[in-house]
Amino acid sequence: MYTDFAYIYDELIDDVDYKSWSLYIRNIFDKFHKKPKSLLEMACGTGNLSYHLAKAGYDLTCFDISDDMLAVAYNKLSQFNNVMLLKQNMINFYIGKKFDGVISILDSINYIVDHMELLNTFKNVRSHLKEDGIFIFDINSQYKLKEIIGNNIFIEDTENVFYTWQNYYDEEKDIVEFYLTFFVKKEKDKYIRFDEEHLERAYSVEEIVRSLEKAGFKEVYFFDCFTFEKPHHKSERINFVALP
Repeated sequence: MYTDFAYIYDELIDDVDYKSWSLYIRNIFDKFHKKPKSLLEMACGTGNLSYHLAKAGYDLTCFDISDDMLAVAYNKLSQFNNVMLLKQNMINFYIGKKFDGVISILDSINYIVDHMELLNTFKNVRSHLKEDGIFIFDINSQYKLKEIIGNNIFIEDTENVFYTWQNYYDEEKDIVEFYLTFFVKKEKDKYIRFDEEHLERAYSVEEIVRSLEKAGFKEVYFFDCFTFEKPHHKSERINFVALP
């Protein structure tokens, strides 16, 4: 997962405004009266959010499970001396220190499709947080995964990449399966093909809150993402804030 895809990832998500996302996170810090210095970013991908947080002066430890994503991130972040990159898994990561804040964005949590592994992840986050720390993450909502993404086909055609994205939503398991086929231009009339398969679980807000509380978080808040408003029945992305 995220092998060849890692090297075209940034081209395909150029509609994601990571600078605004970093500002939203900083607004969350202000709203909850936090002034973190050290941040742990889970599933950092190619380091797009990391770049803006590093530029803002935070001491960052970032990890991802994909060697290729980390390779792209390294090229992007090597200019900073306040960033450490590690290869770790969200489910069983171990850093050996506590942080002022833990962050995960762009529905990385949905990739944890087992309820017990989700609980273990949250317990692990809790153990890496200082007592006055803050945990910030988002999920793709059930509505988005079931009604917008699930059982649909999407096609994208750019100057250098053509891909199809076919999805299947499993009603019983609340899991959506993504099947992606890419054709990437290498020479004038030559393309290479590769395929990726991904799974995301559609968690309800109640499931997330319950797991966070079981993991030892005492306060949990959730918002329609990029706002501080309550989610509505058609919210596509939901942001969570959990405090020890």
